[in-house]
Amino acid sequence: MAIATRQAEIDWEGTLTAGTGTLSSGSGALDRMPVTWAARTEQPNGKTSPEELIAAAHASCFAMALALVLGEAEAPPDRLAITAKCTLDEIEGAPRITSVELNIHARVGGLDEAGFQGHLAHAGELCPVSNALRAAVEISVQGQLESDVAAA
Repeated sequence: MAIATRQAEIDWEGTLTAGTGTLSSGSGALDRMPVTWAARTEQPNGKTSPEELIAAAHASCFAMALALVLGEAEAPPDRLAITAKCTLDEIEGAPRITSVELNIHARVGGLDEAGFQGHLAHAGELCPVSNALRAAVEISVQGQLESDVAAA
């Protein structure tokens, strides 16, 4: 049985380069967000793109996985700040999402850097978005503990 199913929809009018679309989600959290090819490949100018949405999904999913792993290790995070960068490249004449870089800054008491890195690896194994992308997208994870709370 599924844990959750969510939906989103796009209304698109026009060609790829001259067209525009609006993205909405079943929850209403994404309400008629504008989408264009120019926003995807040039300046976003207040519009979103599939890559930005993948980055948002990956960052939030990884945060949840890492919070779970750290909590199970009895080292719950005080704060996780995760930046995700999703890259669209041209491969063999076609656009492809080629990589996602996750950069994590964490405030976690009672962990040293080696322990934190081990928990990052475990979170990467558990993160459903990482698992969905892994076969076709290079994923890199860089994590850093805030030094003022790291255990010696």
